[in-house]
Amino acid sequence: MKENYSNKCEQILNELKEKKKLLLHSCCGPCSSYVITYLTNYFDITVLYYNPNISPYEEYIKRKNEQIKIIELLNSKSKNNIDIMDCDYDNNLYEEKIKGLEMEPERGKRCEVCYKLRIEKTANIAKENNYDYFCTTLSVSPYKNANLINKIGEEMEQKYKIKWLYSDFKKKDGYKKSIMLSQKYNLYRQNYCGCIYSKKNIINSLQEQ
Repeated sequence: MKENYSNKCEQILNELKEKKKLLLHSCCGPCSSYVITYLTNYFDITVLYYNPNISPYEEYIKRKNEQIKIIELLNSKSKNNIDIMDCDYDNNLYEEKIKGLEMEPERGKRCEVCYKLRIEKTANIAKENNYDYFCTTLSVSPYKNANLINKIGEEMEQKYKIKWLYSDFKKKDGYKKSIMLSQKYNLYRQNYCGCIYSKKNIINSLQEQ
């Protein structure tokens, strides 16, 4: 039977007795918009912008600026604190990790390595800085494998001894709400996931049409 990670998330949130600190990995501003508005009712949130997969560098900066923009907008409306922790751009590390997987299809082994790279970084930083929970916005996308994301989260919870917040943020119209918020705040919505290989896949698909 398939696990309902959306319900597991709600159960954790409903059992919280006091406000906690969450380190939330974000893949981009648009995806984080709904997730932040949902979770800020329960946590002080630090958004971790760690995305070494994004290429080229100009695209990385463009997306980072949109992330900063939405945090500033939402922070002014939130009862709890929202801030950002910005990691250095390290596309070389990503390329090293996915070497030999460049031709994998979307949602294949290359993406699994990419998820793990970013989620493990989040868990490590959360542990080092005494956060109560760590999580990622990745599951808000209908193109991302929520089951795999949560399995990696569980693995990192055990490795780093820090609580993983289960999620499937696309459920209950989460993805639709993220689009609506992106339109409301005039956010740049990218047309490819992030890595140069996902961009090539989009280009090839368009050429085949």
